[in-house]
Amino acid sequence: MNRSLAEKSKAFFKSWEFVLLVILCLEIVVFATKNPKFLKPAVLLGSLNDIISICIISLFVTFCMITGGIDIQAGSIVGLTSIIIGVSWQDFGFNIWTAVILSVLIAAVCGALSGYFVAYCDVQPMVVTLGGSFLYAGIALLISNLSATASYKGISGFPDSFKFISKYRFGDVLPLQVVIFLVLTVIAHILLKKTKYGRMIFLVGINKNAAEYSGINSKLVMMSAYILSAISASIAGIILTSYLGTAKSDLGATFTLQIITACVLGGTLSTGGKGSAIGTGLAAVVIGVLKFGLPLSFGVNQQYMDIPVGALLLVVVICRSLATNPKVVALTHKTPKAAIKKGSVKESLKAL
Repeated sequence: MNRSLAEKSKAFFKSWEFVLLVILCLEIVVFATKNPKFLKPAVLLGSLNDIISICIISLFVTFCMITGGIDIQAGSIVGLTSIIIGVSWQDFGFNIWTAVILSVLIAAVCGALSGYFVAYCDVQPMVVTLGGSFLYAGIALLISNLSATASYKGISGFPDSFKFISKYRFGDVLPLQVVIFLVLTVIAHILLKKTKYGRMIFLVGINKNAAEYSGINSKLVMMSAYILSAISASIAGIILTSYLGTAKSDLGATFTLQIITACVLGGTLSTGGKGSAIGTGLAAVVIGVLKFGLPLSFGVNQQYMDIPVGALLLVVVICRSLATNPKVVALTHKTPKAAIKKGSVKESLKAL
């Protein structure tokens, strides 16, 4: 038992998740040194409110990327979810929670539609989800025109029971939406690492043909990843609508690049076969703390926030690429055979 625990601890300290944790701690130390207010729990946890939607979506976009795909339509589904809730509640007279359930179901259908074209029609994921991004954004705009409220104003005045999602804080410190993110992170981690479904996700990303020969319905697995991604986007849309107190069709329009950045920074390979929900979650938090801490502690203008985020991504990706390059590894120590051998699926799974 002790040996197993020691091995797990050793593996963690060598993992990419540990590196992200170190980066996060360094951010907190630097920002807190410059501005002590940053260490206040309410301020630190409150900094996640603005990016919690991106954190949640990134967790399940990771599933799509592990299968070798990509999902760039999630931002549009956020806006679609928001406006469905607003119009259903205000103009159609639905109960607010009925409107919420309806929005999640419609988002799942959107994910299933895109996933079907990717999995069963072999259309490139980027093409499908790019088309889906425009399609769902357009549908959201059409739905907004059904409302008596002008689309640019947004629908507001939601009941307190709905605003509770973003207003409630455990112990007057920990926001409920942060708890939701943590719970979803655990769920995503368990699905990927502790279940048969997770092993199928990885196997499809490593070798789709081998997965088929193993008796796995790779098409259904791929389609399910896009459904999960769409549902997570819908959950993010619900939280964001509650947080802002306004339903608008263009919420989430700028999320795409940040979502993909969080996934890649978290260790997910764009080619598929490798990824981690914990890594993605940590990466999203790293990005969020960076975007909050620079203006608060160093007075950096918000419009320049993409520069440090992009620089961080480039540095990390380049360093990771060099660290895993067999030629670079050979200069420091003897390269393990498993690192350079291109073998069976069984060997590939051992590397996970």
